[in-house]
Amino acid sequence: MIQNNRLIILGSGGFISGNVEKKLNETNITILKIPRKKIDLKKHSSIQKLLNIIKKGDAIFFAAAEAPVKNENMLLNNLLMAKNVCEVIKKKLPSFLLYLSSDAVYSDKNKKIDENSLTIPNSLHGTMHLIREIMLENVCNKNLCIVRPTLVYGEGDPHNGYGPNRFIKLIKKKKPIELFGRGEELRDHVWIDDVSEAISKLIISRKVGKYNIVTGKVISFNEISKKLTNFFGLKNKIIYKKRNGPMPHNGYRAFKKSALSKIYPNFKFKSFDEVLNNFLK
Repeated sequence: MIQNNRLIILGSGGFISGNVEKKLNETNITILKIPRKKIDLKKHSSIQKLLNIIKKGDAIFFAAAEAPVKNENMLLNNLLMAKNVCEVIKKKLPSFLLYLSSDAVYSDKNKKIDENSLTIPNSLHGTMHLIREIMLENVCNKNLCIVRPTLVYGEGDPHNGYGPNRFIKLIKKKKPIELFGRGEELRDHVWIDDVSEAISKLIISRKVGKYNIVTGKVISFNEISKKLTNFFGLKNKIIYKKRNGPMPHNGYRAFKKSALSKIYPNFKFKSFDEVLNNFLK
């Protein structure tokens, strides 16, 4: 359990962090939420503000980020946030720190990815997370847990990312789903409730290490679209658009079973079909 029963959430109220908060509200952990509007981590003044709040022995959930990173300014902003947080960590020595990273840190490959796969990202977003991981490892390695979720879907996503979240919004508006090419890319999609459950377990048990948050199964965007339109009674409401650029990740981004299965053998990530049939009704 957390040493002094207090968890500081940097970047509270986000899509993932907000759902983790809901899970942890069911425990006896005292949660101190620090959203962006309370402390802007990009500003140097945030260091002293955090030093006045965080106590030695607190646990920290670092979920704050400007994401997804689309340009150099966003990259620099995120690294500045991490720098300021690291300055605080050096002085306050948290008992445990969980960093919310991304599977974007991994290189593309035509085989399944696991926690030991190469981390040579080809995007600004992946580069940002990898550099922040390294920064945190330099100041908090013994007490550090890094989680790398793949594509997360579910209610409350603010990004309207290409995939189940956007497709469901279009269906609710009675609009057709638009796919790039034939929507043939194979990707792993993980449900927000499973993501928040996995992170909550890691925080409660204070597990260190690196963990992918993935189902271990792939499904194409085309298949997702067909399942959704059939499920909601909107058959043939799919439009295929010409692809303007190269297919992301060469059309294949698959993962081996997460290392989480070794420490939580009874915890299972739900497939898209299981979520669709039991939770999206």
